[in-house]
Amino acid sequence: MIVTTIEKPGADAIERARRIAEELDCACVRRERHTLRGLARRRKDAADGVLVVGPDSLKLATEDGPPLFFHPSMALVRVKRLRDGEPDAMIRAAGAADGDTVLDCTAGLGSDALVFSYAVGPEGNVTALEASRVLHAIVREGMRTYESGLPDIDGAMRRIHHVRSDHAEYLRGLPDRSADIVYFDPMFSKPVLASASLLPLRSVAEGAPLAPETVEEAKRVARKSVVLKEHRDGTEFERLGFERIRMTAHSVAYGVIRI
Repeated sequence: MIVTTIEKPGADAIERARRIAEELDCACVRRERHTLRGLARRRKDAADGVLVVGPDSLKLATEDGPPLFFHPSMALVRVKRLRDGEPDAMIRAAGAADGDTVLDCTAGLGSDALVFSYAVGPEGNVTALEASRVLHAIVREGMRTYESGLPDIDGAMRRIHHVRSDHAEYLRGLPDRSADIVYFDPMFSKPVLASASLLPLRSVAEGAPLAPETVEEAKRVARKSVVLKEHRDGTEFERLGFERIRMTAHSVAYGVIRI
């Protein structure tokens, strides 16, 4: 993979590209007038894609599918509903409340972390773990710069603490009862094939199934609940000992272990 700045970038974008290239241990080049496809063909180190850095954007472009970049997407809709006093299935399943500490073990594109951050408020705390270096960087940088036009929602994005780590290893290093809620949203055992927005995510996200030993660590760490998001027809709830408590109209269900 290579990191490239946009055509005619400013000094801030160039410095940002260099910083991200160093973090990801890849080359940093000027895009100039090259197309992304042309640049990728000229560079052997671009087999995994080209990460394009702008003043306030970060996008992974590959030849195999649509680009990957941060956008709050349905999380923005869900948070707006919370603002209007409507319930959210995930928040109800977790029992999340003002001031809670949440550990999102599988951050992905950050949608659920954002909803949690808004729900627990400024006095709460959300840590978003992501094992993929590229995905972690894209979402972290996106949440630092994205402007929704709503200060309270932007504040919820900025408050999230992003950590690049394997969740099993991270959980093992935490003290007992150190988070109110531990949350998992691994790749579904039964994919939602109609969700085009998840196609670029699947190319970079870690796809290993959740291990029972990791669930046991989560139960040790959590004070209130451990929550798992899964396809409503999936088998992970039964395999891992979660109580299926909520099904939605969009092929998603939540399971919970109350502490």
